[in-house]
Amino acid sequence: MVAETHSLDGKSPKSDLSFENVEHLATVEHAPVVLLNEDISYGRGGIRGVIESPYIFGVAFLASMGGFSFGYDQGVISIVNIMPQFHKAFPRTETAFGKGLMTGMLELGAFIGCLFMPTLCDKISRKKALSIVVVIFNIGAIMQTAANSYGLLVAGRTIGGIGVGTLAMGAPIYISEIAPPNLRGTLLVLESVSCVIGVVVSFWITYGTRELAGELSFRLPFGLQMVCSTILGIGIHFFPYSPRWLALVDRSDDALTNLERLRRLPRTDPRVHQEHAGICNEVTIQKRMQEKRHPGVTGLKLEILCWADLFKKSSWHRTSIAVGVAFFQQLSGINAFIYYAPTLFQSLGQSTEMSLIMSGVFNMLQLVAVTVCFFIIDKVGRRPLAIWGGIGGGTAWGIMAVLVGVFNEKWGSNPAAGWAAVAMAFCFILIYGVSYAPLGWALPAEVFPNSSRSKGVALATATVWLFNFVVGVATPPMIESIGFGVYIFFWILVLLGCCLGFLLGS
Repeated sequence: MVAETHSLDGKSPKSDLSFENVEHLATVEHAPVVLLNEDISYGRGGIRGVIESPYIFGVAFLASMGGFSFGYDQGVISIVNIMPQFHKAFPRTETAFGKGLMTGMLELGAFIGCLFMPTLCDKISRKKALSIVVVIFNIGAIMQTAANSYGLLVAGRTIGGIGVGTLAMGAPIYISEIAPPNLRGTLLVLESVSCVIGVVVSFWITYGTRELAGELSFRLPFGLQMVCSTILGIGIHFFPYSPRWLALVDRSDDALTNLERLRRLPRTDPRVHQEHAGICNEVTIQKRMQEKRHPGVTGLKLEILCWADLFKKSSWHRTSIAVGVAFFQQLSGINAFIYYAPTLFQSLGQSTEMSLIMSGVFNMLQLVAVTVCFFIIDKVGRRPLAIWGGIGGGTAWGIMAVLVGVFNEKWGSNPAAGWAAVAMAFCFILIYGVSYAPLGWALPAEVFPNSSRSKGVALATATVWLFNFVVGVATPPMIESIGFGVYIFFWILVLLGCCLGFLLGS
């Protein structure tokens, strides 16, 4: 067996570290990311491998429903925000700040939730943690559905956010730990695909219910968000524990049994034996390294020191990759469009009804793009997607900024310019959907070793939610105060994300 380190170009450079050197590895600070031979062949990669592995696909697909819940909560608010029935029930949502706060509190709750999820994941297992946070998510959904005041609505959004944040963080961890090496990247894209499906489904549900009389127009979409999360909470009990978590809690035999179940192969198969040995050796090494760094430390102090380890020199490169891609995923402007698409399309010269239709098309194009990424991510690699995603997305934002700056007061006499701006918005979402949309979820789960994966992914996910909150709260006032400057703002940030892609290396 050889030890290997993941690279962002989608390839795994081999090391000359042999199985016999495991004892030595425990004494070095710069341990490799994983101790698995990525050349273990369970079949083909990509979509063909998924078709040949229906069981593992089913497990990953169910776990990714946490992403659906996240996407649903994002998409549902887009049309609800412009419903007269909603404004009548909650007048404070008619102000820019009231609308932004109500929208953004979901993300603030998610930021809070994902910080305690690592401890929950490590203590009681990934799948049990997912079940618990489904209950929290559903409590928030019930509060939103039944809210009779602005304060209760905001509280429901916050509690629902705690649930959705932990769901969206726990799913990539579980998927990365149950997936075979040849399918890991492809299956991690399922999280992004599910997020976008959630956005699309909730958008068109609210598009249909907006014509209903009274408060049912927005309360029905709020209530329906519990359907998918409940399916996840119940269904996850029928699937196996993560073999890596079982090894982490010294249940090596159970880890091998679950690995047999996941790979649909007997434990005597050399590939299963090799993967199991790699998992156990990685856990052993990481525990020894932790004991070396923090001898005799236990409890809360150890928990704090393990968080601090993410920022040490030996882990900084991985941490900067995970946090950087999460930061630029959110500051690309994607959620400004998802939350306030009708408003933004109106700022590009479209009528109210056409803005709603264009918003729906925008979300469907994102679904097409992330589905394409599902097919190509393991072939193209992560680094090229980050670089070209930044270049392409920045170009689209730049052209939109120029068009809005020149024609903002003249859309009526220049309809072609308005449609050109809409076309650039569509180009942006296609490019974003095939690059930063999946990378923001896939990369953090891949780059960290087993012992720090839950905390590393939590840090990246916290970055997602923090800046998602900032975008949700700040966008309405920005549109009112600086107009086309919003487009320049996101143009600059997407180009900076492109620079990060060049700096990532392998």
